Amino acid sequence: MIYLSTIIGNTIIITVIWRNLKLHSPMYLFLGNFAFMEIFYTTVTMPKMLTDLVSGDKTISVSGCITQLYFFFVLGGNENYFLAVMAYDRYLAICNPLRYSAIMSNRFCHQLASMCWLSSFASTLIPIYFLSKLTFCGKNVIDNFFCDETPLFKFSCTDTSLLRSYFFSLLWFILLSCLVFIILSYINIILVVLKIPSNSGRKKVFSTCGSHFTVVILYYGSVILMYGRPHHEYTSVLDKCLLVFYAIITPFLNPIIYSLRNRSIREAIIRMSQHGQFF
Repeated sequence: MIYLSTIIGNTIIITVIWRNLKLHSPMYLFLGNFAFMEIFYTTVTMPKMLTDLVSGDKTISVSGCITQLYFFFVLGGNENYFLAVMAYDRYLAICNPLRYSAIMSNRFCHQLASMCWLSSFASTLIPIYFLSKLTFCGKNVIDNFFCDETPLFKFSCTDTSLLRSYFFSLLWFILLSCLVFIILSYINIILVVLKIPSNSGRKKVFSTCGSHFTVVILYYGSVILMYGRPHHEYTSVLDKCLLVFYAIITPFLNPIIYSLRNRSIREAIIRMSQHGQFF
C-alpha cells in the first residue's frame, strides 16, 4: 500500500504540473523532476523487497546487487541536488525578486535539472565500477532488505580500504555540500523575511518555503542518523529501521507534504478531480 501510494501520489503531482499552465514555472519544474525521481527511487528497492517477502526466495545475483546499489546512490545523490536547487530557487524568488524572472529562465531551469541528473549518474560510476571488479567469497548474506555498500565491502576477498574511503568521502561531500548550500539559502531567506514589517507578509513568504523545508528536515534528519553515527553504535535492527524511513517512508510522505502545504498544488488537484481531468 505504501509503494502504490508513493507511485500514485508522485504521479498525481507530475500530472497536475504538466496539465496546468499556471504551474509551468521554475519552482514546479523542479518539483516535477523531484516527484519523477522519487518514483524511481522507491522502485529501486521496494519491488524486489516485496517479491522476496512473497516468494521467500531472497537471493540476488552479484551484478543485480551492484546495479541496485548504483541506482540507489544515483537517485539518492539526485535528491540532494534537487533539494539544493529548489532552495536556490526559493532564495532567488524571495531575496532577489526583481531579477528572478531574468535569472530563472526556462533554459536555465532545464540546464539545472539536466545537471542534477547527469551529475548524479556520472559521480557514482567510478566507485561502482571498481566495486564491480571486487572478488567476493564466503557466505554472502546481507542482513538488509536491499544491497547496501557496507556488506559488499565486508564480503570482498581483496583489500577495500582505499575504495571504501573514496566511496564514503564522495557520499559525505555530496551530502554536506548540498546541506550547507541549503542552510545558507535559508539563512538569507530568514534575514530578508525578518525585515518584512507585517506578520501576514512574513507568513506568506514562509508558506512558499514550508513544504520544501519540511522535506529537507525529514530527508537530512534520517540520512545523518543513518550515516553520522559512530561505527560502534551500528546495529542491524536500527540500521534497517532508519533505511526504511529514509528509502520508503520519506518518498511516501513527500507528495502528501507538497499537496497539503502547497496551496497551488492543492487547488489544482481539487479542480482536476472535480472535472475528471486526471484521466
